[in-house]
Amino acid sequence: MEPRKIENNENKTANYEFTIIVPVYNEEDNMPALEEKLSAFILKSLLKTCVLFVNDCSSDQSLKRILEICERREHFCYLSFEKNAGLSAALKAGIEATQSIFVGYIDADLQTTPEDFNLLIPHLNDFEMVMGIRANRKDSFVKNLSSKIANGFRRMMTNDGVSDTGCPLKIIRTDYAKRIPLFNGMHRFLPALIQLQNGKVKQIPVRHFPRVAGKSKFNLGNRLVAPFIDCFAYRWMKKRYINFKIAETNID
Repeated sequence: MEPRKIENNENKTANYEFTIIVPVYNEEDNMPALEEKLSAFILKSLLKTCVLFVNDCSSDQSLKRILEICERREHFCYLSFEKNAGLSAALKAGIEATQSIFVGYIDADLQTTPEDFNLLIPHLNDFEMVMGIRANRKDSFVKNLSSKIANGFRRMMTNDGVSDTGCPLKIIRTDYAKRIPLFNGMHRFLPALIQLQNGKVKQIPVRHFPRVAGKSKFNLGNRLVAPFIDCFAYRWMKKRYINFKIAETNID
């Protein structure tokens, strides 16, 4: 991959090639391990990398832990919401704040590892989005089954060909990511929303681990019911989506 010249800018992320967004909601118990694993990855990343925490108005000590990490770690920064807004909003806020050429996403629960971003990075020259497929998932039977049902229905409705849209290990070209429309449930349709822009999506198997700290924020309602409803909203939007490119301008 061709190296990109990095210029100094008031926005810290502009000094990096790759920004990893980490949405955080009540994950204080995971923060020490998260700091360790992200810091270790930054040292061996194939791109110059920083981390952007997005605190979704956690009610525990997550924000305190984030502030401590950002104080002692050069390559870490954060946003914090004034009220809880959900995963889609956290991702969109992080994307809008990012000025690096690539933007990524990983969950704070560490069921995927930052190390596996290096499996995705080599494909970024040929694809606008590269994402993981969780191999040998370590979730409960109910969670795995509900995920398979939801993925199958979503794939039928969107025709995106993606087998594991919920995998929390993704890298997107930032210019494409910034054009993703914000709506509640957006995070379930990131591959399809990139394809709406005529972007190409690549899937790569990545490792999956059991959650060792904190509590899952998902239940049958937000794993099955909400995705079904959101699929119809996506179909409505797809029929009305406007995609254009500027051929000429003298604005500059």
